[in-house]
Amino acid sequence: MSAAKKGKTKTEQRAVGFVGAGNMAAAMIKGLLGAELYEPDEIWASDVDVARLKEQRKKFHIGTTTDNAALVRDSKIVVIAVKPQLIDAVLDQLRPSASPKTLFISIAAGISTNRLEAGLGQYMRVLRVMPNTPALLGKGMSVLVRGRYATPADERVGLRLLHAVGDAIAVTDERLLDAVTGLSGSGPAYVYSFAEALIAGGIASGLPGALATELTYQTLVGAAAMLKETGQSPAALRAMVTSPGGTTAAGLGELERRGLKDAVIAAVSAATRRSIELGRSK
Repeated sequence: MSAAKKGKTKTEQRAVGFVGAGNMAAAMIKGLLGAELYEPDEIWASDVDVARLKEQRKKFHIGTTTDNAALVRDSKIVVIAVKPQLIDAVLDQLRPSASPKTLFISIAAGISTNRLEAGLGQYMRVLRVMPNTPALLGKGMSVLVRGRYATPADERVGLRLLHAVGDAIAVTDERLLDAVTGLSGSGPAYVYSFAEALIAGGIASGLPGALATELTYQTLVGAAAMLKETGQSPAALRAMVTSPGGTTAAGLGELERRGLKDAVIAAVSAATRRSIELGRSK
């Protein structure tokens, strides 16, 4: 299965290199190793933060470097896992070692395949991906789109890697990626905000904090499972819980009166606009 099991020299290319060793990179590394797609010595990461590299080396037993150009030169697949505000400077570092033989996968929010291709050089094979943080637990949601020079085979490779950290789908219209960012990329934060509100509501209604927290977490887990596993729409499941004149109806009436739905729609729209802005920034 793995070249590592046959032994490899230091001069051989590694299978996957991560430019940036933050949380999303760590989630992907954990997933790739857990799914046994690669051995630890087939993966390495680069970062300016040597303490972070030491942490990832200790945790995953992977290789590390502070030399982005070397990582690109000696990797078959390069995952660009840096903040979008840093992308242009990082692409400048990668360009001298970039080759069309290398598959580049970017998880930098808002950064278009055109911008990645322009920064890396002509004919580069690029996949743009929008993941989200539940990937840290193997429960992420990722959406992928191909650049001009990436092949269907490249897309399959990208999906295979992303399925190691959750669900993943490919789309053909890159314009969708900004809205994907606004919904699923930023969406966990909206859920966490709602969880905070539920806990606060429980406490305000007389529950001890620990009990309000436990009830909130399991309620969210159970509701998400109902959505995922029953095949019923949110509206149908909501109706199932809501008796006319009952307690749930009273609570939903307050949410409607205070504009929860409009606020969430506005949040997704604002995050989508910000994704577009990040893609245009230089």
